Amino acid sequence: MTNNESVLFGKNSKSRIVKKRERGEQALAYAFLAPSVILFIMFLFYPMLKSVYLSMTITDPRGQVAEFVWFENFAKLLGSEAFYSGLGVTLLFILYTVPTSLVWSLFLAAVTHNKLRGMKVFQFVFSLPIVISVGTGSIIWFLLFHPTAGMLNYFLSLVNISPIPWLTDPSWALISISLMTIWMNMGFLYIVLSSGLQGVPEEIYESAKMDGSGPIRTFIQIVLPLLSPTIFFALIVSVIGAFQAFGQIHILTKGGPINSTNVIVYSIYQDAFVNFRFGIGSAQALILFVIILALTLLQFKVLEKKVHYQ
Repeated sequence: MTNNESVLFGKNSKSRIVKKRERGEQALAYAFLAPSVILFIMFLFYPMLKSVYLSMTITDPRGQVAEFVWFENFAKLLGSEAFYSGLGVTLLFILYTVPTSLVWSLFLAAVTHNKLRGMKVFQFVFSLPIVISVGTGSIIWFLLFHPTAGMLNYFLSLVNISPIPWLTDPSWALISISLMTIWMNMGFLYIVLSSGLQGVPEEIYESAKMDGSGPIRTFIQIVLPLLSPTIFFALIVSVIGAFQAFGQIHILTKGGPINSTNVIVYSIYQDAFVNFRFGIGSAQALILFVIILALTLLQFKVLEKKVHYQ
């Protein structure tokens, strides 16, 4: 064997070893990814494909597919006043909860950001709702909303205000659900916004103070632009979460009174799991998915332009 042949043989041997090692690494990577892929297929892709199929069918009272109707369920929904009423309630619920939750949590995060004695206690208290489940929180607020024994009406009576029928009056029911939801959202949003504030360098506060800028002006003109990525993230998550609100409505009002709290998600639950109309329920779920996707893309398109990334 000549020198050139031996060199060529050595290069081919090394190339085969490298390719074999790469195949082994790829196989190992696929092995690690396999559990996640299987879970995604079982709990995300398969249910979505099943929903698409069921949305084009009519089911019998037992929930079995009786007839394939293509897009009749979607046409029926889009021509139904009840669907648009539920959509209106959902959008009103978002309007009540999302801006209020963001502003209130940002205010608490800004107040407790000061390094004063005892602030750790307040930070713990304001973060506490994140560890409380929706079911537990709903029971707590159900007791607070009680028309005769509830603490809210008791406090109102101390200032000579008549008791409010929080959950039984259509004009108050959605507001009551919104109050409870704002409190539930406070823990997560407070932690997120507090983390964003901690990421603002202390030198910025010192420079603004040396330039004669007051705390409110510094917060509005300097801190808020730096905090805009965190606020944008919190806004996206809050809107999606508001569209998916279900537990508190199911426990406190069950969509009533007079459908005043009957949001789209609760309507999907009633159609699919109470009346066993899986076709209509699946069609509503897909329409809700399209609405959430469209609003999320719109927020990215419009609001992200005002986000200042460092």
